[in-house]
Amino acid sequence: MKPTIVLVGRPNVGKSTLFNRLTKTRDALVADIPGLTRDRHYGHGRVGERPFLVVDTGGFEPQAKDGIMHEMARQTEQAIAEADVVVFVVDGRAGLAAQDKEIAVKLRRAGRPALVAVNKAEGLNRGVVSAEFHELGLGDPHPISATHGEGVRALVEDALDALGQAPAGEDESAAAVADAEDDGVLKVAIVGRPNVGKSTMINALLGEERVIAFDQPGTTRDAIDVDFERGGRKYRLTDTAGLRRRGKVFETIEKFSVIKTLQSIEEANAVVLVLDARAEVSDQDAHIAGFIVESGRALTVAVNKWDGLDPYVRERVKADLERKLKFLDFAKFHYVSALQGTGLEQVFRSVDAAYKAATATLPTPQLTRALIDAVSRQQPPRAGIFRPKMRYAHQGGRNPPLIVIHGNALEKVPESYRRYLEGYFRETFRLQGTPLRIQFNVSHNPFAERKKPAGKPSDAFERRKQAMARAKKIN
Repeated sequence: MKPTIVLVGRPNVGKSTLFNRLTKTRDALVADIPGLTRDRHYGHGRVGERPFLVVDTGGFEPQAKDGIMHEMARQTEQAIAEADVVVFVVDGRAGLAAQDKEIAVKLRRAGRPALVAVNKAEGLNRGVVSAEFHELGLGDPHPISATHGEGVRALVEDALDALGQAPAGEDESAAAVADAEDDGVLKVAIVGRPNVGKSTMINALLGEERVIAFDQPGTTRDAIDVDFERGGRKYRLTDTAGLRRRGKVFETIEKFSVIKTLQSIEEANAVVLVLDARAEVSDQDAHIAGFIVESGRALTVAVNKWDGLDPYVRERVKADLERKLKFLDFAKFHYVSALQGTGLEQVFRSVDAAYKAATATLPTPQLTRALIDAVSRQQPPRAGIFRPKMRYAHQGGRNPPLIVIHGNALEKVPESYRRYLEGYFRETFRLQGTPLRIQFNVSHNPFAERKKPAGKPSDAFERRKQAMARAKKIN
């Protein structure tokens, strides 16, 4: 089993930069702003053949009694309890702070192996920059530079040695096991506007407060990955930042968060769009849904905060959804309460079904027969004196399914007929929950380039003309 390294420290000491260095990714947002990371963020790292899990945490302020900083401190304390070893990151340029001493006391009481990483030590005398941090009582400090990678490898090796993990070469199957762990994991992005209950939904599924759920829009800023298992199947849920209208995205942090959310949608296998039943469907909801459809992701819609609404309001909400999100008629809608935990089981049944439909294999003979049946029921409209002729179809891709149709004059097929074919294929092959693409390939006429240029008479015509002239002379 992989050991877990947890990164803790006060805000803006470089924990997320170190996380990205260890995981060789850019999964954690990095900016010169304190308090950017708020939730636990998990990633995979490796030193040689020694794999490990690394956890990035928010800025740790043990004395916070309420508000978002208190919630961040709770998340960090829970991460420490799960850790095999803790890396306490401090700022070598700012020096030892009173808050660092408070964190050190917490770590000593936790009883976990801990190492002090003195960050931002590039260009400084290592002995001098680390001297005052001996006062923390957590052993010899490790001067590093998370930005440039200096001293990071030695830090991780010392952390793993403190756990007695087998060095490289002693467990030849470790790498293979680590690489195989992600196989069969269904990646599900939870997206929606701010404060619709995305984090609450994930916590309800997990049965614990894994991500911060706070009654304040914009609490989640980064895209947080959470692994869990349901019914024998592994999932990786991504809790994303709420997407606002472009005009309301003021903070640089929030602009980064929007980018991470869009990347999470593109990288996901399936998406759950969370809507607020107690707020009207907005243009922003439609924009988010449109991006999901354009990305071709399997989609399930969860209408949250359904508890406590009277029957009249519920009917009005359903009518509003049907009118404003009509283009999502392929997706399954569920009316849930994340706070009460009701309806979430059905949501994940639909997620499984949508992903199965998105990755379905559609045999060419069956597709061609379905195409012939669709055309026999309703032929494409004429384009001038010609009617488009559809010959056969085959599957051109999956997730989303792509159906390629071959024939003549298909560039004249109107959009309304394309939608008719989409609906017919969806019904025939039961492709609920996934967008469907149709591509028309027009057959090439091999004789088109052999036509005579306009105005140039043929040889036969010239011979007939000469014969008629000779006949006139004889007469």
